[in-house]
Amino acid sequence: MEIHKHLSTFPKNQKTVLTIGTFDGLHLGHQKILATVCEQAKMQGLASVLLTFHPHPRRVLFPEESLGLIQTQEEKLARLAALGIDHVVVLDFNIDFARQTAAQFVEEVLIKGLNAQSVIIGYDHQFGHDRQGNLAFLRRYEGNGFFEVKEIPVEQIDEVYISSSKIRKAIEQGQIALANTYLGQPYQVSGFVSRGLQNGRSIGFPTANVKLTEAEKILPADGVYAVSSEYNGTMLYGMMNIGWRPTIEETKVERKIEVHFFDFKSDIYEAYLALCLHERIRSEQKFEHLDALKVQLQADEQQIRSYFLSIR
Repeated sequence: MEIHKHLSTFPKNQKTVLTIGTFDGLHLGHQKILATVCEQAKMQGLASVLLTFHPHPRRVLFPEESLGLIQTQEEKLARLAALGIDHVVVLDFNIDFARQTAAQFVEEVLIKGLNAQSVIIGYDHQFGHDRQGNLAFLRRYEGNGFFEVKEIPVEQIDEVYISSSKIRKAIEQGQIALANTYLGQPYQVSGFVSRGLQNGRSIGFPTANVKLTEAEKILPADGVYAVSSEYNGTMLYGMMNIGWRPTIEETKVERKIEVHFFDFKSDIYEAYLALCLHERIRSEQKFEHLDALKVQLQADEQQIRSYFLSIR
């Protein structure tokens, strides 16, 4: 997969089958569209292309809104490579870009920049200044012989309407299993391991404190989660607590992510971890003392071990 951050780097003579969108989360609906793009490109002997944008357009157009990202840019690109797209064009989304008319966008970007022979979009896709561009708008260019247009209707994307906003809501509410169903894979949070207070070590549950690399990424509801992560070629399984650690800290200073991996004793300080969240076990609780917390953690471990045994 080739990544282009400017239209000028895209091969000028390469004819393409493309789709357009932010594709935050790359959920099953997105994957259906991308699979169709790849299939059509292969049938026609053309290159498959995703035209996407960074930062997220809503962050530019509505900066006052709070919008957590489902994926970091790095996570999205890694997932796209696995899905088989030939080219990903990531254009800088800013106010000037947003002011383009739909006609300017089609003629300068799709036709001149990317040599589109076929444009495949979801049934409700809109683009251009004031969202002037849509399926009907693209049909005009199809009628004039510029490119063909293929619509992916909602019925083909999924029987239940999947949207990034629905996934964000599920994550925020701690409904990780539901979010994972929409995404077609476990939700991830990533970061570097830093040194903590080491209270977990004193009760037999040493934890890795993870500092996220993407501050804008959406975090799930506070609680205990079943997680997995690949480290040095080995798959690790364990449990993660996200929250304020009320048993240890009196005041809410900073939400923390702490992970305890089962049957693992190596020092991983400063290591980078990509954590896959599988299931939320319970909400975060305050215990009277560390011994009570230890008893609960032992119960959590048994429940999570049983969970992973059940899905393997």
